[in-house]
Amino acid sequence: MTGTVETVTGPIPADQLGKTLIHEHFVFGYPGFHGDDSLGGFDEQDALETGITVALQLLSFGVDTVVDPTPNECGRNPELLKEISERTGLQIICATGYYYEGEGATPYFKFRQGLGTAEEEIYEMFKKELTEGIRQTGIKPGIIKLASSKGEITPYEQMFFRAAARVHREEGTVILTHTQEGTMGPEQIKLLIELGCDPKKIVIGHMCGNTDTDYHSAVLKYGAYIAFDRFGIQGMVGAPEDDVRIKTLMDLIEKGYADQIMMSHDTVNYWMGRPLILPKQVQEKMKNWHPAHLFENVIPALREKGVQEEQIRTMTEKNPSRLFAGVGAKVRL
Repeated sequence: MTGTVETVTGPIPADQLGKTLIHEHFVFGYPGFHGDDSLGGFDEQDALETGITVALQLLSFGVDTVVDPTPNECGRNPELLKEISERTGLQIICATGYYYEGEGATPYFKFRQGLGTAEEEIYEMFKKELTEGIRQTGIKPGIIKLASSKGEITPYEQMFFRAAARVHREEGTVILTHTQEGTMGPEQIKLLIELGCDPKKIVIGHMCGNTDTDYHSAVLKYGAYIAFDRFGIQGMVGAPEDDVRIKTLMDLIEKGYADQIMMSHDTVNYWMGRPLILPKQVQEKMKNWHPAHLFENVIPALREKGVQEEQIRTMTEKNPSRLFAGVGAKVRL
C-alpha cells in the first residue's frame, strides 16, 4: 500500500498504522464546559497522566494507533495528544472538524452563515489546518470529522459537508463521520459521493447504533468503510446492547463485509468540565465502556462465534491502513 498519514508527531506510511482503534477520545468536553471552570476546570497534568495510562494499556494489547476525532469545539488538544504520543510511542491521529448541530458550538458559524461567509470560512479553516497545521503548533490533522443529526443532515451541518468535500477533493484527506442514534449513514455517503468524495477514503461512524443489516448494506455497497465504534455504550444515546451489536456484526461478516468494517469504543478518557455522575442503573450498563473492552470481551466473543483470526486482523489492522491508503472494497451497487 502507498500513501502517508498525518499523526500528531508527523507523517507515517499508511502501512505502518498497525492495530488501530478508529474512534476514541483522550479528552472531550461538550461546548459550554469553559463556563463551568470554577467547579470544572481543566487539569492538563491530570489529563496527561490519564492519557499516558490509557496509551500504555492499549499498547499492552498490541494497539499501535488511535484515531482521536474530537471536534475543534469539543476540547481538541493536539499538543496534549503529541505529548502522550511522545511519552508512550502510541501513534495518534487527530482531526479537524465540528460536531453535529444539537451538541456542537453552533452560534459562531450560524452567525456567519447569516452573513453569507460561513461555508467559505469553514473551507479555509479545514484547508489551513490540513496544509499548515492547527493554530501555530505545526501539528496537522489526519482526518476531517463530520457529523449529522438524528434523522437529518441540517442546513448548518451541510455547510461542513460541502466544505469538507471540497478540501477532500484537493488534499485526499480521509473523512470520518458521526451518525446520531443509528440514522443517516446511507444519506451521508450518498451526499459525500454526490459532492465528489472518494468512498474508499470515507468511514461512516457509529453504524453499530443500527441493527438492520440493510441499513449497513446501503453504505457498504458503495465501497466505503463503516465503524462499529461504540462497543460498551449501552443504555444511552439510543445505543443497542453489545450482544445485539455483535449479532449484527456477525451477520455482516457472514455476508462478506469484513474488509469494510473497523471497531472501537468512542470512549472519553478525560472529560473537560466536571466529571459525569451517571445514575446507578446506567453505570451498570456502561461498566464495559473502557478502551480495553474490545480486547477483553468483544474479540473473544467473536472468536467463540467462529470469526477467524484473519477476519479479526482485517478489521483491526488491514482496514485502517487500506482506508488511509485509499484502497477500498469492491462496489456492490
